[in-house]
Amino acid sequence: LPLVGLEIGLIWWICSLLCLYFGLHQLIVGLVLCTVPFFATGFLHLDGFMDVTDAVGSCRDLARRREILKDSHVGSFAVIGCVLLILCQFVFAGAAADSAYLRLLIVIPVVSRCCSSVAVAVLPKMATSQYARKKAGLADILIPGAFLVASFAFSLWVGPRGALVLIAELAGYGLALRKGYVSLEGMNGDISGYALTLGELTALGALAVL
Repeated sequence: LPLVGLEIGLIWWICSLLCLYFGLHQLIVGLVLCTVPFFATGFLHLDGFMDVTDAVGSCRDLARRREILKDSHVGSFAVIGCVLLILCQFVFAGAAADSAYLRLLIVIPVVSRCCSSVAVAVLPKMATSQYARKKAGLADILIPGAFLVASFAFSLWVGPRGALVLIAELAGYGLALRKGYVSLEGMNGDISGYALTLGELTALGALAVL
């Protein structure tokens, strides 16, 4: 997962360079930077975000929340959540377009996937999760940990405040993970996508402030 994140991050950063090179309007740059992560992942994590938003927002009992999580129909909470997510991501991406810290786009997807790797490895999983039969090994923690350390080292090299973006991302990921995990009482791929999406949104918001 961290390697996949690195590939996505490089694509994200290269797209930002091309937008700036051709002098595109800031709104167009915002649109490109907003959508690149979704297209690069085939909307996989956005789907998880919508599923969990629907389930958690329903405020039903646990059994019903889990049913909603697996329901292929799109509910109102998912639609509302998705609209707000994309609006925020578009605004943050446009505001970050001229940031001196744009190279952090390379490692933002790496950090989120390091978190997902560890969360899936150590947290108790739902019986219906695709990860339920997967037994975590030491490598499932050490390898993402190494990528995480390298990402923070890179952020410090980018600039003195670079690490703040990744710290904000960790906080956003952690809060989202706690929300989804506590509400659904178990870990699965949808919760991973939910936390990953909100973690990266938080990082983009922090990048826009710098």
